Amino acid sequence: MTVAADQTLPNLWAGLEKLPEMDEQQFERWVSLLRERTGMSLPRERKSFLVTSVGLRMRELGYSTYQSYYDFLTSGLAGNVEWTALVDRLTVHETRFFRDPNALAFVEQICMPTMADRIRRGGHVQLWSAGCSTGEEAFTLAMLMDRYLQREQVSKRFGVIGSDISLYSLATAKQGAYPMRRLKYIAPELRDDYCETIDSGGFRINERLRRRVCFAQFNILHAASTPAGSMDLIYCQNVLIYFDRETRERILNGLVRPLRVGGTLVLGAGEMIGWKHPAMARVGGTDVLAYRRISE
Repeated sequence: MTVAADQTLPNLWAGLEKLPEMDEQQFERWVSLLRERTGMSLPRERKSFLVTSVGLRMRELGYSTYQSYYDFLTSGLAGNVEWTALVDRLTVHETRFFRDPNALAFVEQICMPTMADRIRRGGHVQLWSAGCSTGEEAFTLAMLMDRYLQREQVSKRFGVIGSDISLYSLATAKQGAYPMRRLKYIAPELRDDYCETIDSGGFRINERLRRRVCFAQFNILHAASTPAGSMDLIYCQNVLIYFDRETRERILNGLVRPLRVGGTLVLGAGEMIGWKHPAMARVGGTDVLAYRRISE
């Protein structure tokens, strides 16, 4: 007895089989899906990146056509779960500890004194690493804040939130464990205070600092839905590069809401030119792109 093939199941590929071609109509469908679900804009010159990322993921799962994989992604709970895996492939997680010295110096010298004063007056300080990837940026902010308050003899009433769209990156961030090669970006005196070696041969952020940092999946497109006036610092670098200008403006306008008056938004240098908002004032020098909330 013969059994008809189930067309909903993927067809297995040979390991070295060439990836299929993606025509312009298929490319536009995938770009539209990415924009609809994440807000990210993928220019035509990055078509080869999309083809490679989607194609290799298809090969891992056994799908032989873009259409069959697309249909799987857009139907059912399993497709939603798979979408999180694909998004991880389509976003570049290039990060490291203390990545932007100029921006971090600005945070430490200009922003942290204001945050320390808030704590002295009985308040609590909250920092947000938006688009934190595997967590190095969030832990960098936590190290700087913890060290600053200790040096100023101020109570350590602060917390850091790290958010990202990628669950896979966040899984690493929550562990706080990294390969030993990444330790070189952390100053020796900070390594002694905040890092510990682990049996796997790498190192881990110690528990005392990890308790200061929490991580959550969040799409930055929804920044306007966050609690108003809850953040003293929003550190958002190398995130806006994924979006077109209109979406960048929407994101930045949304990030104003969670900033308390006096709070600061720090972006990557050159990520957004000419943005203005009535509640925000440009601060920082030529090497730092930052805005302070000056009114409700």
